[in-house]
Amino acid sequence: MGIVAALAAGCASGASPSLDGRDTASTKPNILFIVMDDVGIDQLAVFGYGGPTPPATPSMVAVAGSGVRFSNTWAMPACSVSRAVLFDGRFPVRTNVYGALGPLDLANSMVSPYEMTAPKLLAKSGYQSALFGKFHLAIQGNNSAGLAMPHSLGWNYFYGWLDETGDPSSIDTTAGGVATDGAWSCGFVRGGAANGADSGACYAPDGTCTELTSSGSIPPGRTCRDQGGILDPNQICQPSPPSYINFDTLNAHYVSPLVINNPDGSVVQVPSTDPRARRFRASSAVDSAVGWINAQPSGKPWMATVSFASAHTPVMQPPVDQEPAGTNSSDLDCKNGADQQLLTDLLIESMDSQIARLLVETGLATRSPTGELVYAPEKTNTMLIIVGDNGTLGSAVKAPFDPTRAKGTAYQTGVWVPLIVAGPLVNTPGRAVSSMVNIADVFQLFGEIAGLDVHETVPRTIDSMSLLPYLSDPNQPSIRSTNFSQIGVNLQVGGALNGPCLFGGRSCSQIPVSKSVCEDNAGTWYGNGSTAAGVPAGGLARCCDVVALLASQGATALPGINPDFSAAVRNDDYKLVQNKTMKYLAGATPPCVETLTNELYAIDEAIPVPVLDKAGSALALTSLTPIQQTNYDALLAALNAQLGVTQCPADGNTDALVNQQDITDSKTFEAPQGWGQSSVYDLNFDGITDSRDEAIILEGMGTTCPSPGSAG
Repeated sequence: MGIVAALAAGCASGASPSLDGRDTASTKPNILFIVMDDVGIDQLAVFGYGGPTPPATPSMVAVAGSGVRFSNTWAMPACSVSRAVLFDGRFPVRTNVYGALGPLDLANSMVSPYEMTAPKLLAKSGYQSALFGKFHLAIQGNNSAGLAMPHSLGWNYFYGWLDETGDPSSIDTTAGGVATDGAWSCGFVRGGAANGADSGACYAPDGTCTELTSSGSIPPGRTCRDQGGILDPNQICQPSPPSYINFDTLNAHYVSPLVINNPDGSVVQVPSTDPRARRFRASSAVDSAVGWINAQPSGKPWMATVSFASAHTPVMQPPVDQEPAGTNSSDLDCKNGADQQLLTDLLIESMDSQIARLLVETGLATRSPTGELVYAPEKTNTMLIIVGDNGTLGSAVKAPFDPTRAKGTAYQTGVWVPLIVAGPLVNTPGRAVSSMVNIADVFQLFGEIAGLDVHETVPRTIDSMSLLPYLSDPNQPSIRSTNFSQIGVNLQVGGALNGPCLFGGRSCSQIPVSKSVCEDNAGTWYGNGSTAAGVPAGGLARCCDVVALLASQGATALPGINPDFSAAVRNDDYKLVQNKTMKYLAGATPPCVETLTNELYAIDEAIPVPVLDKAGSALALTSLTPIQQTNYDALLAALNAQLGVTQCPADGNTDALVNQQDITDSKTFEAPQGWGQSSVYDLNFDGITDSRDEAIILEGMGTTCPSPGSAG
């Protein structure tokens, strides 16, 4: 009997009704998977970090105390690329999903409908799967599935947000149309100070109205927003809302483009006037997940993914009732850097409270008489997995981690994330595992929980390694000898890139996918539509162009340029980071030159002050000791092996063959009878799927694609 089957059988022996009211006789535990957005390991005291003022996360502390903390887990450096690896177990070089997806990215850089995603994998073992909250594995503008994207990737049910950029929209600074744009940075009318309001008429989308006044120091504008309404400040209720009240404008975490994918493939696009679309995102995702989980039939396994967007920009106040007792953040400015750090903490704390509600309302936990979470996973038939999707955004990083080398980079602060696993398959809970783990391994854990041999079941090379032995054996030695992370630019028509975004005059990045996303992250946009001084019509193409412009304007301190490509590989003691950057060289012709650098660092995970790959700490490659040189050579070879993975340009369905099936499949996307726009069969990356792409298939007909291994 294999380890997966043995553990599953052990879980079933002596079965009795579980805490969650479900039959523990099933040999297939349920899976509750929680994804945290932009929460790196630097934030969490339960892992020994968090700086002098970490956010309070008692729910995660309770879960970790009843499970296993993986204290050396790497993600990819940004959300889409990381989520793709989570749900298909394949590193970016295999899938072309290199960075955070935006409206200009081609379908070739989205998770392919031909991938064996986690819900498709688990379906082979009888699981029903649902996803609640953030998606961001594809963008509907260049995807033939449109708003049915989650269903096309295998989820039986989806209830969440398909924002145009994949992330929460900008804050509605008109507060619902009652003020000029820019008046209210947090999307609600503040209290009486600074022309605010301590009373007003709170209109609901159905036209009903309630007159509100300040509750203590909580302004009525915030109370009304929390309820899904819009406050008309200093006014009384009228028979119908005034014409300037606007229920159509999205408002970051409070008014969202809610979409539902039903099991039959039908799609419901929920209007912004629907109360469900006007509920705080974390609360909304938990509401729907609780309903779906509690409706699942006994004895039939399920996987529910609750994908929070809580700590992602633009940050705002959570609902009043989700703030710690005695806290009032109403006067914080959502555009102010220092206040953004405080708001990030509050959003993480709010998410932690919603995790507790999720567990209690699904019967997976209870509360003590004094309100603390009581979690006894051994009494359930549900495995609980909590993970961060990438490192923390620089503006919110906790000391001693490096805010200049955070989310979006392959340095430690950008890739080191929390991972907690609890449930009936965990032996000796309350411990930490220091072995190297990659989020690709979480994909394999899903299959292991379901009793599947994942590498045999998935019909293509995957990069995951086993996690289950760490749960069952406290003495399990490390399985990975190296770890890997990567970020780059997604495919766009003509090799285009996102426009450049300058952060605080210190660094320029082309990760933000649009002007609004750049500005939501407190950046200055230099791409198309820029209003910055000296920018020509159409904007600048590269960060290097921004630096050249600033130099020509006499700037004395020029910003750094984030790499277009960054990858890292490590072993137990050393880490190699490779960056490809278009650098500005004053006096050179041309002044922008592509450079490739390798950097070697000594690192560790010491608590509370780890050794990080900070600027200035790289080892001099010209004077390495023999031990350092040996490590450098081995890591460079491992990195080159991973990055040397070759793709098959005509194999649109990723079955490792170029054959008649590719012709058949391509015709479902091909113009004029099919979708015609960007697709996985847009093989020449021109944004159109047509006969020219079919010609590429015919040219490669009969090719058997290589299936190289991974850097493990």
